Amino acid sequence: MIDTVISKIEVKNLFKVFGKQQTKALELRKAGKSKSEVLKQTGSTIGIDNVNFTVRQGEMFVLMGLSGSGKSTILRCLNRLLKPTSGSVVIDGVDITKLEKKELREFRQKHMAMVFQQFALLPHRTVLDNTLFGLEVQGKDRDQNIESAKKALEQVGLKGWENKYPHQLSGGMKQRVGLARALCSNTDILLMDEAFSALDPLIREEMQDLLLDLLADSDKTVIFITHDLNEALKIGDRVAFLKDGALIQVGTPEDIIENPADDYIRKFIQGVDLTRVLSAKDVMKKSSAHVRLTSGPAVALETMKKHGISSVFVVDKKMRYKGLLSVEQAIKLRDQKVQTLENVEFDASPVVDHNTPISELLGLFATSSLPVAVINEENRLLGVIVRSSVLAALDQNEGGSDNV
Repeated sequence: MIDTVISKIEVKNLFKVFGKQQTKALELRKAGKSKSEVLKQTGSTIGIDNVNFTVRQGEMFVLMGLSGSGKSTILRCLNRLLKPTSGSVVIDGVDITKLEKKELREFRQKHMAMVFQQFALLPHRTVLDNTLFGLEVQGKDRDQNIESAKKALEQVGLKGWENKYPHQLSGGMKQRVGLARALCSNTDILLMDEAFSALDPLIREEMQDLLLDLLADSDKTVIFITHDLNEALKIGDRVAFLKDGALIQVGTPEDIIENPADDYIRKFIQGVDLTRVLSAKDVMKKSSAHVRLTSGPAVALETMKKHGISSVFVVDKKMRYKGLLSVEQAIKLRDQKVQTLENVEFDASPVVDHNTPISELLGLFATSSLPVAVINEENRLLGVIVRSSVLAALDQNEGGSDNV
């Protein structure tokens, strides 16, 4: 979750033209000529077409699109591997399109690390030496940074593999080395170009989970490129949809699913696995059927009668979840003349964090018929989920009608 709205990267009126007559092509495009007309008149291709977006500090920002949509070209403009034809890329207040070669090299070393699709490991170097490579490029002393590299390898699950070589690693392990190298560089921006697309599906999901876990308490800003919408919606705080070099829509995963900007995006989301995109907070209902610890079993029974239910959630005065009280237990406590619920041991009941994916809830409902309590990081009760609300949410999204 983004705790700040500070702008880290601002892309303004970005154009990238490929071909010999770039100036003329740009003038024609800005004058309203179509890309095909520009190509016909100049032989030049508009690769990036007046793109504007802002990336917040600490955000996981995903550039999403098919091959040829311009997403990788934009990424290369962000680190000036490609020089934009027009427009600006402002990072921490610095327009990097105006930097000279030496300034640019120093800026990259300080601010940016990159994870590539094809791992980009040096075959003659060990895992540890590959991890240290980014620091060596920055001119930092190898021996002073060995411990940092070892810590990064441990973070990505490769402790004990420091002296192995790339040919001894699986694809997933090679990508972990690439991620460790980027983390070890200690930059504040991480650029990831189709980083997981070469991996098998199961390994790919593991790497997505690892990335989210590693960055959970980090303030790093990540630009992640993918053509896989399920991946984009799973990891992105916001997703930018690109088509033919133009930006079509920017929004949160929920925005994209619930309010697609056009038919192009609408077709994309038809194949989305909603069980991995929607989470508990999207399908829960606010729970008015709860009682406080200071209440007694008679109040609990009256609440159940009022709402037509056979159990009720119990919370303390700060709405922190304490347990589920069934009608059977409430009757027993009433008969025992219990006055409050403060010292009661409640029945076991399912509880989930509000960010839990629906895919995990489906398994939960397969083993329990009890209502599920939805809580936040402070254990406060946010709502309740029953089996029918999950099915209804999936049905509504498939039909493209109601919002969750």
